[in-house]
Amino acid sequence: MLKLELHLYDMKQKLINFLKFLGFLSIGSVILYFVFKSQNEAYIADCALKGIPEAECSLTDKLITDFKSASPFWILMIIVSFMLSNLSRALRWRMLVRPLGYTPKLSNAFWTVMLGYFTNLGIPRSGEFVRAGTFAKYENIRADKVMGTIVVDRVMDVICLLLAMVLMVALAYDTIWAYLQENIQADILIKLVWFGLGAGLISLIAFFALRKRLEKLAFYQKVIHILYGFWDGLKTVFQLKNPWLFIFHSIAIWALYYIMTLFALKAFAPTADLPSVVGLVVFVFGALGIVIPSPGGMGTYHALVIAALSLYGVDGNDGFSLANIAFFSINIFCNIAFGILALILLPILNRDYAPEQISV
Repeated sequence: MLKLELHLYDMKQKLINFLKFLGFLSIGSVILYFVFKSQNEAYIADCALKGIPEAECSLTDKLITDFKSASPFWILMIIVSFMLSNLSRALRWRMLVRPLGYTPKLSNAFWTVMLGYFTNLGIPRSGEFVRAGTFAKYENIRADKVMGTIVVDRVMDVICLLLAMVLMVALAYDTIWAYLQENIQADILIKLVWFGLGAGLISLIAFFALRKRLEKLAFYQKVIHILYGFWDGLKTVFQLKNPWLFIFHSIAIWALYYIMTLFALKAFAPTADLPSVVGLVVFVFGALGIVIPSPGGMGTYHALVIAALSLYGVDGNDGFSLANIAFFSINIFCNIAFGILALILLPILNRDYAPEQISV
């Protein structure tokens, strides 16, 4: 009876995971479809202005041509940067695990990170759990302890993304503000700013006035728990043996992410000569697109990269091609290729490995 219940539970979990996969895939596909549809309409309209018959005007053909024209050298540099960023992430993660009383293999840290990315392509945010479970299995550490280190890892990623956004605004403020002024009426823009400030002030006053009642709500308690976890994770960094090395790896990871975007721009002729600040804007917009839960940022990444490039006058169709070159080079090729390699190599690398068991 117990075996039957366990079997049914396992089937239920697999069905739930499959439905989640279909749900997220559908969201990404729908967004990507509408992005493609809008760019295709713009491309056909541009062809009409140039006197090119619609039958000879195919955005799909343009995408294929643009892919073929992408520089193999810069694509290779993207892959190298991807590997280096994740090597730095693996080294940083080991620093978080060591205070637990373990010295894990670098190869296990690196390849389980790759496996996590691979899993995220199927079900967004599931990669962290697969990464923790696989690493715990091979290093003989409790999975909940490993998950705690991944929470700290992600806390640092959130901080780095926020810092990248601040840097983007500081360096590209004039361009972003000019774009907003051109595309949104000045009085509406001013009203939006005042509305945001007013809503923030009212929310702050309401929070302090209703704090006692809010504390009884499960949602409030969950948010506070997350915020405390965020703060605890941040404090953990400064309790490490070498916190500055940890901070160095955190900066290196995100600097390499930015460099990957620069290399993607270099790989495509229409964006090859854009200044480095454009790479920063595209990188931040693209990162926000990946944060939105769709498989690898499918659709959302494309839409935001096109929006970022439009700030600098890049045609939407060229923006769509660049987004696909970057997306398929990083999110598809790297994550799938190295994810499959992780599945193959992890059992081999750990065949005769016996991690030292320390009671913590």
